[in-house]
Amino acid sequence: MQAQIEIGRDSGGGAVHVDVEELLATRLLVQGNSGSGKSHLLRRLLEQSAQMVQQVVIDPEGDFVSLAEEFGHIVIEGGSYTSREIEALAGRIRQHRASVVLSLDDLEVEQQIRCAALFLTALFDAPREHWFPALVVVDEAQMFAPAAAGEMAEDTRRMTLTAMTNLMCRGRKRGLAGIVATQRLAKLAKNVAAEASNFLMGRTFLDIDMQRAADLLGMDRKQAERIRDLQCGHFLGLGPAVSRRPVAVKIGTVKTGGKNAASGLVPLPGLSTEGMEALLHDSLAEEAAAPQPQRPAPPPKPAMEDLADTIAHVQDDAPAIALDDSEEPTAERPAPAPPPPDGSVEQILAEMAREEGATFQSLSSLFRSFAIRCRERRVPSAHIDMAQFRRLFAHASAGLERLDPARRAAVEQLAQSVDDDVLAPFLTIAAAAAEGRNAPDEEELARVYGSSSPGRIRRLLEHLEKTGLITVREDFGGERSISVPGLEEFAD
Repeated sequence: MQAQIEIGRDSGGGAVHVDVEELLATRLLVQGNSGSGKSHLLRRLLEQSAQMVQQVVIDPEGDFVSLAEEFGHIVIEGGSYTSREIEALAGRIRQHRASVVLSLDDLEVEQQIRCAALFLTALFDAPREHWFPALVVVDEAQMFAPAAAGEMAEDTRRMTLTAMTNLMCRGRKRGLAGIVATQRLAKLAKNVAAEASNFLMGRTFLDIDMQRAADLLGMDRKQAERIRDLQCGHFLGLGPAVSRRPVAVKIGTVKTGGKNAASGLVPLPGLSTEGMEALLHDSLAEEAAAPQPQRPAPPPKPAMEDLADTIAHVQDDAPAIALDDSEEPTAERPAPAPPPPDGSVEQILAEMAREEGATFQSLSSLFRSFAIRCRERRVPSAHIDMAQFRRLFAHASAGLERLDPARRAAVEQLAQSVDDDVLAPFLTIAAAAAEGRNAPDEEELARVYGSSSPGRIRRLLEHLEKTGLITVREDFGGERSISVPGLEEFAD
């Protein structure tokens, strides 16, 4: 098989080639300021080698998804999957040698970094029998291997640096050839950049970046001025897979395109000042008064049949309840149970639970109010101590009186082993699961838990999951769902 591809022409019109087999062993670093043609270079490289070697593209801006139409790459939308699904997909990609584009443009920056780190780590950790050769292209690599600590969480930074270092330092033995592209060398971690033996340097203006580029190319300071004068689409190349001496190359044409906006000038609208002012203010008050549009439901996960069931979704056996209030429940809601009779303990507890701020009061204050109400209505309550009241009030706060007898019995059976301090939020989740409704959001859980801290609710859900009471699934787009083991028979 011919292992060389043409990426462009030198100053004399001769073809400049890249040896793909050599590239797999020696890795590549691409640098260029925004607008220098860096993405165009990567696209040319990917297109020319698409039929030779498996390709995996980490695409934070969604620029390379067009490879799917022309070359059959599978597009994986990172925000549509949970962390476990991303890891499982990475394992299947290595096993079945699928060329993919991991598109992260629907995620926030830190979510992009965590998703890519998990994905790269799973590629690296594939079993030995799946160590097939693959080009792993990471665009905007300074995001995923920052030279200095930024605003991201420290655990995220450690995770992504480890993943990128493994790719560039230890990936060769596992068949992974890293190709990292960055706008600024000074922002890229040195231990990641130093592992590349091939370089394609585009236009840059900052002295610190020019000096680092010149050092990598073996050029002196005076020669480094050439880097500032490079035109868009022109690069200086060096390395065993490109050229033994620095060579200037103009990158060739490509078949696919990105989604970048046009950079050329567009004629301005020919309106007068008065006409433009009228256009800007037309129906402005009505638009401002209109209700804000609801956040659209997340897009469905793309079908994976094109991979002949090799790269498929990882699905949980337990039924899930969507936490997105914009979605309609899929199960038909059962008719509510009749309210408890007036003048009963259950009725008094239900009234107390419905009162504003009741769950934020102390247990002793609630118990004292309960005892007074029972005496006023002459309802026997001497058999109920404070510990029993706490659990009964949790049942009332969760609205278990709405459930029919079979569903209520199932929920109460599961709740027998739940600690008193987390009983109310667990019952709220379980009641929703038993009725086939949307799971309660964090605001509702905070209300029944008696807290105004979102962090406490997240820790609560982690605790309930660790104890096996619930299963939480959250994708990188922020959509969360909850399964309650033991209530599968009531969920569709």
